[in-house]
Amino acid sequence: MLALFAFSPILLAAILLIGLRLPAKHAMPAVYLLAAAVAWLVWDMSLNRIAASTLQGLIITLGLLWIIFGAILLLNTLKYSGGVTAIRRGFTALSPDRRVQALIIAWTFGCFIEGASGFGTPAAVVAPLLVVLGFPALAAVMLGLLVQSTPVSFGAVGTPILVGVTSGLNLAELRPQLEAAGSSWDVMLRLITSEVVIMHGLIGMTMPFVLMLMLTRLFGRERSWKPALEILPFALFTGVAFAVPSMLAGVLLGPEFPSLLGGLVGLAIVTLAARARFLTPRNTWDFADPKDWPSNWMGSIEIKLDETAGRPISLLRAWLPYVVLGLLLVLSRTVAPLGDALKSVAVAFTGILGETGINADFQPLFLPGGILVMVVLFTYFLHGMSGRQLGAAARESSGTLLSAGITLVFTVPMVRILINSAENGAGLPGMPIATAQYMADTVGAIYPAVAPVVGALGAFIAGSNTVSNMMLSEFQYGVATSLGLSGALMVAAQSVGAAAGNMIAIHNTVAAAATVGMLGQEGTTLRRTIWPTMYYLLLAGILSLIGFFVLGLSDPLSP
Repeated sequence: MLALFAFSPILLAAILLIGLRLPAKHAMPAVYLLAAAVAWLVWDMSLNRIAASTLQGLIITLGLLWIIFGAILLLNTLKYSGGVTAIRRGFTALSPDRRVQALIIAWTFGCFIEGASGFGTPAAVVAPLLVVLGFPALAAVMLGLLVQSTPVSFGAVGTPILVGVTSGLNLAELRPQLEAAGSSWDVMLRLITSEVVIMHGLIGMTMPFVLMLMLTRLFGRERSWKPALEILPFALFTGVAFAVPSMLAGVLLGPEFPSLLGGLVGLAIVTLAARARFLTPRNTWDFADPKDWPSNWMGSIEIKLDETAGRPISLLRAWLPYVVLGLLLVLSRTVAPLGDALKSVAVAFTGILGETGINADFQPLFLPGGILVMVVLFTYFLHGMSGRQLGAAARESSGTLLSAGITLVFTVPMVRILINSAENGAGLPGMPIATAQYMADTVGAIYPAVAPVVGALGAFIAGSNTVSNMMLSEFQYGVATSLGLSGALMVAAQSVGAAAGNMIAIHNTVAAAATVGMLGQEGTTLRRTIWPTMYYLLLAGILSLIGFFVLGLSDPLSP
């Protein structure tokens, strides 16, 4: 019963969004109220703590809206400067095939942005860029969310591992045990990193083909698998181009660089291969005429390209803002003085509503939204724009935030109530842990196959691989110990599953949809992204079982 109560808000969200296809702005207020009621009546959370969790969620929501605004503003700035027109012409010259364009932008470029930034930024950047290239808005959102899988465990320069796993395990107990066994936490962390990156790499090699299957079957003129099979060689090549350098970086360098280097190397290799027509199909695949698209494919943000907008922009100058974006994201996360300087501009809230232990802050410059705005100012000067053009871009971008805000002000506070329920008057574990414990008790010895699902559930709730790892790593490690299995491999399975869960995380879906005017279609999007998520979790579960029971992988503390 505890597990049922704990899971009830998530179950209601699934019924309303996926089953009844209600817009998130209508569904999430009901989900928030149910979460608050369960927290108060069953978990005996104080009303003060529930209110503090809600305020914490609202502050986090401000950061998400800031990212959405920055992504849309950069796109609109490039539209008015003429940069988008140049980018579109460049991709048409590189390859007019929509399948090739999707693999380069959604997968390789998206993986690089994830490695540099995290925070759901890839979907917010990739989706509108695909729309201006002529993709249906629904397809663009779907593709932007599907890249929120393989590279996510090493997003934001390794944050889900370096912060999520490290904070999620009880190192005060673990370190002495490792030292007594003649090892160290650094060795254990490197082992977890290697197992995560290898599992992701093996599954991720096939993910570009999954993108092609979803794109051609759901959005093609003939609604057929055949165009995906035609591009199978190039799709697998794209998967390998990211996975191999990613795995090498993870095993040899550590958790900071797999997605960053994998995305950068993969982008260079795949772009050159497309230019040389290496493994690409002879025929060109495209969507039907936009006038024949169903109405739910199109967003409310119509991006009309004015061929005379701004001055003629070279392809290099058009792409330079995105190059600078990636560079600034990397430097802000790897160069400590720069990162500290950006973080110094912050609004911090400590002990919200008294001694609750609930804190939050808003860092406008360090968050990707701030860096996106900096790139917008850079673009203003680089492309010789007028103040009138920049003002028009800002006005268009601001109009999107209100609808997204209505949904997120209920979604994120609901998440924080679930996470903060660990401190309660009933003496119960937090709601996510209660649900995970029930799953572990139910499946028993085959739990390794379910461990990625538990991680995905945490990410679905929190919208974050990092937070899922923080909530559930210690639980996963404890289950492994009780079953006499490798704790490192179980935590790796947790992280891989948590990455996959980002494809269906509600507030990631809302954020991506907002950038292309698809708010209200969240359920439609989730009905599509749930299948690749299940595929990813199935393979992750199989690899976990092989690692535990076929290869017999162990760690310094394995029995």
